[in-house]
Amino acid sequence: MIVTIDGPAGAGKSSIARDVAEELGFAFLDTGAMYRAITFGAMRAGVPLDDVEALVAFATDAELTWNDDRIDLDGQDVSEEIRTPAVTSNIRFVADPSEIRGCLTEQQRRIARGRDIVTEGRDQGTEVFPDADCKIFLTASPEERARRRQLQLAAAGRAVSLDEVLAAQNQRDQEDQLREVGRLRAADDAIVIQTDGMDPDQVKQAVLDAVRSCLA
Repeated sequence: MIVTIDGPAGAGKSSIARDVAEELGFAFLDTGAMYRAITFGAMRAGVPLDDVEALVAFATDAELTWNDDRIDLDGQDVSEEIRTPAVTSNIRFVADPSEIRGCLTEQQRRIARGRDIVTEGRDQGTEVFPDADCKIFLTASPEERARRRQLQLAAAGRAVSLDEVLAAQNQRDQEDQLREVGRLRAADDAIVIQTDGMDPDQVKQAVLDAVRSCLA
């Protein structure tokens, strides 16, 4: 069974998807980590990040394997390396071009084939797994998502004003909604869960209830 969880930045998709997968005994796939791994690998190999053709060639030849919270690139664990600020600032070069998204879509389908899996991202239920058994779109108001993000940053020792977080988030929302490929939207048959006023346990329970309704 494939469960897709899509939604905007700051909706808490990754943590909820991981918790739901653990509760169900399913595998968990963090698609953002795959884009990060290709970005890191290209940087390490000296591939010019503005050369789409070279990036497509690298992504096509790369071997990605995913197991729980570990991602391997060509047999090497890169789970820590892909979280650096340098990778974060360059991921757009890999995440934006449609040719590279096509390569990673095939990789995601290969990893999920024959498995019970919870996969999260922006286009999992619309583009990558349009025939998924259960599609969920997790969202919240812009203000709520910005507030959550501000708290995360504060916990990491970064003091950022709510206005700054909200402005950056609104910019990303607009970019995600206007992308030619993999744009942010709920699948027509997705279960939309609005999480304003809900704590993480309540969100997790709402998602579990939705998955179990699909199973039924």
